[in-house]
Amino acid sequence: MADSSSRSVLVVDDEPDIRSLLTDLLNDEGYTVKVAQSGAEAIAAVTKDAPDLVMMDVKLPDQDGLAVLKQLKRDHSELEVIVMTAFGGSSTAIKAMEHGAYDYVTKPFEIDDLLATLKRVFEHADMSNEVSALRLELGKSAAEKERIVGSSKPMLEVFKLIGKVASSDATVLITGESGTGKELVAEALHRSSKRNPHPLVKVSCAALPETLLETELFGHEKGSFTGAMTMRKGRFETANKGTIFLDEIGEMTLATQTKLLRILQEREFERIGSNLPIKIDIRVITATNRDLEDEVEGGRFREDLYYRLNVIHIHMPPLRERKEDIPLLVEHFLVKYRYEPSAIPTTVTEDALTRLVDYDWPGNVRELENAIERAVVLSRGNPITVEHLPFTKAPKARGKGTISQRRDDLEAEEAELADRRETLAKDEAEAVANGNGANGASFKDQVASLEKQLIKEALDRAGGNRTKAADELGIYRRLLYAKIKEYGLE
Repeated sequence: MADSSSRSVLVVDDEPDIRSLLTDLLNDEGYTVKVAQSGAEAIAAVTKDAPDLVMMDVKLPDQDGLAVLKQLKRDHSELEVIVMTAFGGSSTAIKAMEHGAYDYVTKPFEIDDLLATLKRVFEHADMSNEVSALRLELGKSAAEKERIVGSSKPMLEVFKLIGKVASSDATVLITGESGTGKELVAEALHRSSKRNPHPLVKVSCAALPETLLETELFGHEKGSFTGAMTMRKGRFETANKGTIFLDEIGEMTLATQTKLLRILQEREFERIGSNLPIKIDIRVITATNRDLEDEVEGGRFREDLYYRLNVIHIHMPPLRERKEDIPLLVEHFLVKYRYEPSAIPTTVTEDALTRLVDYDWPGNVRELENAIERAVVLSRGNPITVEHLPFTKAPKARGKGTISQRRDDLEAEEAELADRRETLAKDEAEAVANGNGANGASFKDQVASLEKQLIKEALDRAGGNRTKAADELGIYRRLLYAKIKEYGLE
């Protein structure tokens, strides 16, 4: 990578504090920095000064930042742009990547992450000056644009990947646990592609036995078997010019896998009972909740087919790994499931929202959606409380297991805490006997001071994210909240 002193950065933001912060930070790193506070100023500055990189807020006072991004990339295709926003959302992130942004970051910034992003930008520019202009059309309504909800880092990576690959015909494998939204990703890929005017055909490979699945996929000729009274087109033929989405591909038998491999290799197949090859032009997207590498090792999935399917891999993270998205998802589902069509969306009490965030959601987003729909019905449009949730007891904070296993874990934790309390009591008694308790801080005060310091350091490392800090410390979030209040660390 070239020395940062040879790189110039244009910061575009209408907030003076942000401009000042980034100017000082980037100057310290050796970059040459210029600033602009509107879209018009940004366009003029790029034309005049030809910076190597633009860092631009998506909300500008005179025009939409994405429109400015689009114009900049149209007039200066080699220019690298990082889009900044305080409001994360799937449509904005995807649109930013579609219009050619190198990356999409949310405020407040993690300084180290931001500097690492800049480094990647210029490394990318050194390797290649070609930046793909990606096309993405997510539909007309805001609700459709936000079908995949989330602003967490894992979801932003998903949105950016969708934006990068949607316009291609590359085969995509979507992995993730049940209920994470794999089908929504397939819909977004098709909706954002040049095949959008043609059909998206969905097939669940687990819903049908092998013989029926083959008929469903490839169709059959009249008289090809008992009951085949007429010719029937299969799903591949129906999806011609469009996209076929094969869900639960890991359930497909080896015999059907062989036929699918031929389609991917030759883009042709025969209906059952016919020797006449049918040429097709389709994009194939598949999804599974299984580990296909394990399936290959176990001889249950063809290795050559796996590599054909895994050209582009998109992994949907489980909900427990992106809990910061839960409030956004709750709001989304409250709008979707109103008690009456004309009613305003209901609300959720703070205790209920805390309970929703603390829960591990083994069924992922689908389970959360069902829980919110149920709660809206039970509350009859009134604010949702803890009593309206499907779980009335405090959910487990981490880990999996049966109720008996969890009880054993809690008993073990209680025993460990009792041992610790006994040890602390002995140590404090010894400290008093040695005179430390009277002349200096008591042992209890020293422990409290150390505890406060540990919590403060964990919060600093987590950037103020209490959930992450609690996970790092290995304590329940409610206990962390109580300690934060006790030690005045708000």
